[in-house]
Amino acid sequence: MIVNRGYSGMTPIGMKFSTIAGMIGGGVQTPGFMGIGVNYISSKKFLKGDGGIRRIVWMPKELKDRVRESLGKRAEEEGIADFLDKIADETICEDIECLLEFLTQVDHPALQMEPIIK
Repeated sequence: MIVNRGYSGMTPIGMKFSTIAGMIGGGVQTPGFMGIGVNYISSKKFLKGDGGIRRIVWMPKELKDRVRESLGKRAEEEGIADFLDKIADETICEDIECLLEFLTQVDHPALQMEPIIK
């Protein structure tokens, strides 16, 4: 899941951006959380050791629209058809149960991957 500073709604993990930012602010390292720049999302190095863009399952619609062109191009390079349509946003779901249902329905590639945190 990716959430940007401008998004004020609830995320599927039950936290708003401000709560998430507080968990990683000041250089604090919290497993499963990290601060990134927008351009990094479509970078070839994005979470490279953990499966790359295939890990993206949810992001605010505004952010998805913002990175649509660059992330779409990156997904094509990775051979992931219609990848942006497989990423949920707040218009699709805001809770984890609904997110999992959506990911299953669209056959999101993250469902075939090993968990990062065991």
